[in-house]
Amino acid sequence: MKGKCRAGVASLLAMSVIASSANAAVVPEGTALAPTQELVRNNGSEPATLDPHKVESDVEFNIINDTFDGLVAVRKDGTIEPRLAERWENKADNVWVFHLRPGITWSDGEPITAEDVVWSWRRLVSPDIGSPYASYLGNMHIVNAAEIAEGKQSPDTLGVKALDDQTVEITLTQPTAAFLNMLAHPTLVPIDKTAVERFGDRWTRPEHFVSSGAYRVTEWKVNERIVGERNKRYWDDAHTVINKVTWLAVTSQTADVNRYKAGEIDITYTIPLNQYAQLKKTLGGEVHTEPQLATYYYEFNTTKAPFNDPRVRRALNMGLDKDVIAEKVLGQGQRPAWVVSQPEIGGITVKNPDYAAWPREKRLSEAKRLLSEAGFTEAHPLTFRLLYNTLESHQRIAIAASSMWKKNLGVVATLQNQEWKTMLDTMHTGNFDVVRYAWIADYDDASTFLNNFRTGNSENTAKYSNPAYDEALVNAAKAPDSAQRGHYYQQAEDILSEDVPAIPVYHYVRSQLVKPYVGGFSPNAMGLFSTKDLWITAH
Repeated sequence: MKGKCRAGVASLLAMSVIASSANAAVVPEGTALAPTQELVRNNGSEPATLDPHKVESDVEFNIINDTFDGLVAVRKDGTIEPRLAERWENKADNVWVFHLRPGITWSDGEPITAEDVVWSWRRLVSPDIGSPYASYLGNMHIVNAAEIAEGKQSPDTLGVKALDDQTVEITLTQPTAAFLNMLAHPTLVPIDKTAVERFGDRWTRPEHFVSSGAYRVTEWKVNERIVGERNKRYWDDAHTVINKVTWLAVTSQTADVNRYKAGEIDITYTIPLNQYAQLKKTLGGEVHTEPQLATYYYEFNTTKAPFNDPRVRRALNMGLDKDVIAEKVLGQGQRPAWVVSQPEIGGITVKNPDYAAWPREKRLSEAKRLLSEAGFTEAHPLTFRLLYNTLESHQRIAIAASSMWKKNLGVVATLQNQEWKTMLDTMHTGNFDVVRYAWIADYDDASTFLNNFRTGNSENTAKYSNPAYDEALVNAAKAPDSAQRGHYYQQAEDILSEDVPAIPVYHYVRSQLVKPYVGGFSPNAMGLFSTKDLWITAH
C-alpha cells in the first residue's frame, strides 16, 4: 500500500476464511483489515514479456503466478493443490487424466476448456515459438514432446489431448516421479488462443490481456510498473482479499530499500548486501530471510576456446574462495556451493566432489597445474570477459571473484554488465565467455537443475554435452524410488564436478523487507508467493 493510512479511518473486521482445496488468504478470525486492500511489491527488473511461453525467470514468473492458474499448484508443505483441475487420476503409471473445474472462465468471461490446455502446450513446445522452456515437456517425458521441440514431429502429435471440454489426458513415455510437481510450473498455464491469434505479440498488452488467475493486468508502464486488478471472474475470487497489486521494476537495491522506508513499497525484491546487518538491527521482524532452492553460478560458453577445455573450467572452479563469498561478501546465511543442484533436495542428499574438502592450498596448487597443462602461465595468463546483469549484488560478487582469480591464479577477468533482457539474449545467442546466472528450482527435485545441462536442452546455454551425463538423467527419471534416483543424480553431479560447464558459487537464501501490516506472507521453497494469499491489516 502506498503511504500510511490516516489515523481514525474506520477498518473492516475480517471473517474467518477457510479454503476448501486451495491456498488462499486465510485471515485469522478477528483480524482488523485496512479499508484499502492494495499491495506494492518490487519485482526487481522490467519483465522480458508476460507471454508464459517466452519467459525464463522469476521476474516474469512472479507476475504470471498472480495472473494465471495452471492445472495444479504446490503448497509450501510440498503437497499438490488443485487449481484449474479439481481432480485427477493416474492410469497404468504413464497416463494421467485431469478434470477441470465446472464453470471456470477467462477474465473476459469465455470458458476455459481442455482444448485450451492442449493448444497452449503444443504452442510451448513448438520450435516456431522458440521457448526457453521448449524442452520442459520432454523432461516430463510426455509422448513426442522432445521430438517436437527438435523439429522431428508435428506439434499435433504431442501426447496431450482433450477427451471432452473438461477432461485432459496426458500420456508419458515412462513413469516420471516428479510429474505432478513439474506440472505446477508457470510455463504450463493455459493461455487464451483467441487473444493470441487475434493480437499476436500484442496480446499481453493491458488492453488485450486475458488471464485465468486472481488478477488481470490493467496497466503497464515500461521500466516503471505493471498493475493488476482483481479478476472477479477468477474461480476462487471469494478467497481473495487484495484488490490491486502493483509490481515495480526497480533495479537498484538501494532505491528498493529507500522507497520501502518511504512507504512506497510494501515488499522489496531483495536486500542490499551492505545494508543487511544494519536493517536487521533497525527493522528486526520486517527482515524476512528464508532458505531457497536456488543456486548461483558462473556458466561457461563450452563451445568457445579456451572454455571448451574442461581443465580450464575446473581450474577456475577450484580458484574461487567460495566460503569467503558466502560468508563475507554475502553474509545472509548463503552456503558455499560445490554442486549445481542442492545438498538436500526432493528427499535425497547430494555429496560434494572430493576436492571441495581439500585444504585451500591444495586446491589452488591443482588449479595452477591444470591451467599450466592447458597452456596458461604467468607469462601467458588466461583472460576473459565475465558478464553479469545489472544489480549491485552481482557486481559485488563479480568484483570479489575476479580479484580471487587474479590473486590465486593470475587470471584476468574483465567485468561486463548488461540489463537483464539483453543478457538473456546474449546467453541464448552464445555471445559470451563466462556469464553470471542462477537457477531457482521449478520443482523439488534435482532434475530441475540438472536438466539444464542435458544435451540439446533449451536452457542449456552453456552448450555442454556428455552422453554419460545424459544417460544418468534418463536412468534417474526411470528410477522407482528416491534412493535409486539419488544414486543417478549423484552420478550426474560427479560428472559435472569433473567437466564443470558451470561453477556453482553459492546456494541461496531469499531476503526481503516486508511491512508488518502485510498478512499471510510465506514464500515456498522456490521463493514464490501469491498476492492472492495476502491481506493488509489496519495500520
